[in-house]
Amino acid sequence: MAHAIRTHDWTVSSLGAPEAWPAPLRAAMALVLDSHGPTWLVWGPELTFLYNQAYVSMFGSKRPAALGRPMAEVWAEIWPDVQPLVAQTLAGRPDQLIDLPLKVERGAGVEQAYFTFSFAPLRDDVGTIRGLFCTVVETTAGVTARKHLEALVGSSSEVRYSLNADWGELYQLAGGDFIPDNATANPDWLTDYIPPEDRAAVRAEFERAIRTRSNYQLEHRVNLVGGGTGWAHSRAVPQMDAEGHIIGWLGAASDITARKRAEADLNELNETLERQVVQRGVELDRVWRNAQDLQIVIDADGVFRSVSPSATRLLGWAPEEMVGRSLFTFIDPDGHSASRVALRQAAHEPLPSHRNRYRHKDGSHRWIAWITTPEDGLIYCYGRDVTLETEQAQHLLQAEDALRQSQKLEAIGQLTGGVAHDFNNLLTVIKSSTDLLKRPNLPEERRIRYVEAISNTVDRAARLTNQLLAFARRQALKPEVFAACDGVRAINEMVGTLTGARIKLATELPARRCYIDVDPSQFDTALINMAVNARDAMTGEGAITIRVAPVEAIPSVRTHPAVYGPYVAVSMSDTGSGIPPESLDQIFEPFFTTKEVGKGTGLGLSQVFGFAKQSGGEVTVESDVGAGTTFTLYLPRVPAASHKPAKAEIPDVLSVGHDTRVLVVEDNADVGSFSVQALIELGYLPILSAGADEALAELARGPARFDVMFSDVVMPGMNGIDLAKEVRRLYPDLPVVLTSGYSHVLAQEGSHGFELLHKPYSVEQLSRTLQAATAGRQPRIRGLDA
Repeated sequence: MAHAIRTHDWTVSSLGAPEAWPAPLRAAMALVLDSHGPTWLVWGPELTFLYNQAYVSMFGSKRPAALGRPMAEVWAEIWPDVQPLVAQTLAGRPDQLIDLPLKVERGAGVEQAYFTFSFAPLRDDVGTIRGLFCTVVETTAGVTARKHLEALVGSSSEVRYSLNADWGELYQLAGGDFIPDNATANPDWLTDYIPPEDRAAVRAEFERAIRTRSNYQLEHRVNLVGGGTGWAHSRAVPQMDAEGHIIGWLGAASDITARKRAEADLNELNETLERQVVQRGVELDRVWRNAQDLQIVIDADGVFRSVSPSATRLLGWAPEEMVGRSLFTFIDPDGHSASRVALRQAAHEPLPSHRNRYRHKDGSHRWIAWITTPEDGLIYCYGRDVTLETEQAQHLLQAEDALRQSQKLEAIGQLTGGVAHDFNNLLTVIKSSTDLLKRPNLPEERRIRYVEAISNTVDRAARLTNQLLAFARRQALKPEVFAACDGVRAINEMVGTLTGARIKLATELPARRCYIDVDPSQFDTALINMAVNARDAMTGEGAITIRVAPVEAIPSVRTHPAVYGPYVAVSMSDTGSGIPPESLDQIFEPFFTTKEVGKGTGLGLSQVFGFAKQSGGEVTVESDVGAGTTFTLYLPRVPAASHKPAKAEIPDVLSVGHDTRVLVVEDNADVGSFSVQALIELGYLPILSAGADEALAELARGPARFDVMFSDVVMPGMNGIDLAKEVRRLYPDLPVVLTSGYSHVLAQEGSHGFELLHKPYSVEQLSRTLQAATAGRQPRIRGLDA
């Protein structure tokens, strides 16, 4: 350490080189270096830290950086604890602190340590205190040992004892009423206190504890105060000096005589139980042989290890015919997969009730319900014959299925009856109008009226079929992303017109725009249908409130659990008469209505229901008779979509002479002929193909011969959508327009990006759609393409 001080760079210290240190400091430092125990001193205004070689072990990784640094930096982690003591000594009041607890950092993290300090002030030549001198002893090991001992003593019985380092002498023993006391050094303690049969074990244990420097622990017999032999659980911990040498042992012992005697009694009882187990085994064997239900033991592979005799009565097989064979030999092959899954589970945990069908020896089958328990690699199974109840349950299911089919037929009958009734009314108008148009010398004014009646009736028929398709979730939707609030605002005026001036209309819309991806026209229709329903419920006077709000779930409804996710709730509340509870489950059925005959088709709410379901949402209803009703439409919420450019203006749809060339694909001869004739009347140049193969052949002869393809969707062979995809692949520049009255493909998959014209359509709609499809094509130079 003296060498380290001489070679240290003191230029950065306020003390300067050791040769220039004041005499008192040099004298004090010589004393520090000559001390055998850990010693240090601080000097000067910065309290520069100096120490001897014995103190090095307390530093850990701090050395050698600690030499010559201010004490507040060297021991920064404990400075708040020791600074008051240092200040007290520098003020001339030396002190001694014993077992001071400090959390120190010595390179392996912060640790709890204990120290005994002795402080003394250091003065200069004129008597001024310039520093302090300290001898220190780390007492961590001793304090820890005492704590362990206290814990040990606190948990022990009344016996306390202490011995020397090599267990040669027993210094003191307080045995109370358990074993005799000892107040003087006793070198014969092993003979006096330990019975002969346990002395070797005691000696072996304390020799092990001395050798490994670890705790002593042993259960052994002891000689009791009143004579006789008892049992003690003895523990002792070593006491260490500063260098880690054992200087003695402190111990405690608990009286475990009662426990040992209980163990002896238990051993005797076990012997008795063994005899009882033999008897019980005889009884269990009798239960096994007489069991009415099936009891088996199988291994994890499903191989029978034991089978109760009841197998013969239940399955016809003798136990010896089943033992050693796989259970899958006897199970119906249709149930192998489920039984393998059950076997894997049963090998690790009790199996919930599982049933499978076993083959009887006579060729019939039996249903067995199992309860199992795994133990020691085997599976213990208890099986009950449930063939009768299983067959009864199957018969019940068949009866319920037959009932459901009957209810479906009844519903279909109701639906077809309603459709027939409404269409017969519409056909009556059309038939009467056509008959009147055939009359000779019909005035022009009447002719126009009858034609308009036919046109209006066709529109009503189209709306009726659209409502039916909406309820059946079979309509071809054209979804767009738009804000639900904007949709409500846009239709607000129309709703007001429908409801009339005596019904107050209010809206409650959120500040944040909530976007949905649905068919906007169907969305409008759903709101109108709900509004008309609300108007009729209020007999023309009351209030309607439309609310829009973002929600995070659809509540449970109609036996369906809640569905969590981002949705937009569009609700419409009225102050009408409400809906009776017995009718709430029927209001969405087609043709169900509480209105008078001729006052409604009963398809409005069916359209709302079908639109909600096909759009991935739900519709709910809450009603209080006499207080009003609230319908809530839940639709999936989506992010905002980018702005779509407005469609170009389409010229007059009935203009003649533009010579647009159309490939018409229609398998129905009457519809095809009418479409061709209508297109010719409008100035188009159509060519009719009766199917997809014929259309592809026409295009193969020269796709430049056509400006647009107009195809039906439902056709034999290749349908219109597949044809359109093939045309898009072969002739990507040729526009395609599809038409359909109904297609399950359109309802399930959409139009795949192709323009779609719904049947029935007017000639105006046909021409407008075709012109919109060809609006972006380059004009054709006549004579150059044929």
